[in-house]
Amino acid sequence: QVQLVESGGGLAQPGGSLRLSCAASGFTFSNYPMNWARQAPGKGLVWVASIRDDGIVTRYADSVKGRFTISRDNDKNIMYLQMNSLKPEDSAVYFCSKGWTYSVRDRGQGTQVTVSS
Repeated sequence: QVQLVESGGGLAQPGGSLRLSCAASGFTFSNYPMNWARQAPGKGLVWVASIRDDGIVTRYADSVKGRFTISRDNDKNIMYLQMNSLKPEDSAVYFCSKGWTYSVRDRGQGTQVTVSS
């Protein structure tokens, strides 16, 4: 079955960087688009970015455009989210999921990102 495992979260200072990873198994990773979404405490889930199966086409939420970069390595079955110029409002649990849009069924357990001085 689909298994997605996020890692790389942690504490960062405002203006700092983190790189999240999403290791995929149980399906042919290179055949599917993937996405990142996040959920801040007490708030709803928000889509962050998507990447097409070939890695060429990407889309970003306006709130992260120019600061975050989504990428993937189809040889290693891993997707990444490079997060630069982090802001406190980026603090959330970040989820990766299979597909162009968020999937509650095919998602990982999440990784916590906290941006604070």
